[in-house]
Amino acid sequence: MVTRYRNPKFDLMNEFFKQFELETEPKEIVDFTPAVNTREDEDAYYIDVDLPGVKKEDVEISIDKNILTIKGERKIQNEVKEDDYYRIESAYGSFARSFTLPEKVDTENIEAKTENGVLEIVIPKLKVEKDTTKKIEIK
Repeated sequence: MVTRYRNPKFDLMNEFFKQFELETEPKEIVDFTPAVNTREDEDAYYIDVDLPGVKKEDVEISIDKNILTIKGERKIQNEVKEDDYYRIESAYGSFARSFTLPEKVDTENIEAKTENGVLEIVIPKLKVEKDTTKKIEIK
């Protein structure tokens, strides 16, 4: 049986040099869940989704059987160029959020727009006549 002696100075030196090793795998690959606010007025329902740093080309909105789904991918790259060094940090994350819509919505006229990192989806309500009383003529 051979007993090996560990030199604490050697371990300390290994730890020192480890901090300079290049990582081969991406540092940040995370699932990303954007914050969502919902509101309603007389004419429509609104869904506001916080998507900072997400391009509209990287977002897909679909509706299937009264379920609205928003999905996409965030790709952020922070690049720093200085005289004595160059650094790139990247963060990637996919997301998907689904919402069950009320029955009386106009799915044909849903609109979406993005401004300042916020995606706003407007879901119009179907027009329902408030006065449903109808007189029927007797023949």
